[in-house]
Amino acid sequence: MDRKLNLNRAETFSFINPWIRYFLFFFSFLFWVFSLLIVAIGVYAKVQKATDTVRDTFLIDPAVILIVVGVVMFFITFCGCIGALRENIHLLKTFSFSLTLVFLTQLAIAVLGFFYSDQTRDALGKFVNKAIVHYRDDLDLQNLMDYIQREFKCCGWNNYTDWSWNLYFNCTQGNPSSERCAVPYSCCTPVPGEVVINTKCGFGVQTQNYLEATKSIYPVGCADRAVRWIESHLLLVGALALGLSLPQIAGIVLSQILISQIQDEISSVL
Repeated sequence: MDRKLNLNRAETFSFINPWIRYFLFFFSFLFWVFSLLIVAIGVYAKVQKATDTVRDTFLIDPAVILIVVGVVMFFITFCGCIGALRENIHLLKTFSFSLTLVFLTQLAIAVLGFFYSDQTRDALGKFVNKAIVHYRDDLDLQNLMDYIQREFKCCGWNNYTDWSWNLYFNCTQGNPSSERCAVPYSCCTPVPGEVVINTKCGFGVQTQNYLEATKSIYPVGCADRAVRWIESHLLLVGALALGLSLPQIAGIVLSQILISQIQDEISSVL
């Protein structure tokens, strides 16, 4: 009787923990659905841009970046889903290796950004410079600059006179534009109780000195504002970085545990 009971236990015993297996499956499935959402947003943005008459000035279209990121994420999470569900070692190894590669790439970028902060700032300055120059040519750049200036309460990269880099806002005497010497409305300080928004509050501001400009706009450059924001929100930045890395680390650890359990299961059968 004891021998028969031991045989039944041996037949039902498995090295594979079902909690780890199904948790990894649902974990991968959640991000798999999220990857489809990213692809959908990228495709929608690409279609919308195709219907607009604005000129794309990005070296790489942000919509294409979203699509590529979504497709790569879809492939990685698909390997995790099917690998966990079917207990496929090859798919789980692909999932683990891909996550490890992504994690190490992010870590390398963060370390390089920290040690080469001046070069990073210069690179961001060149990007903002380009965004200012092509502000009226590309809807993505326009929306991005407006968002940055409203959120950080700033104007331009160094200061508000940077908007002279733009053809329309250029402050030279021969500029025929009606927006000559102006800055975008996103630079303007809100007026309490204002019923009708004055979208021309930034007109002629570049001809004013710093103190005069403070009456209607945020004259401080976005470079200084961004540095101050990061310095005052180091805990939040660290929490965001940790929040991005933890799911990746969890996926790597769980997949490696499941791979080891599947290998033990195979060894016990052979």
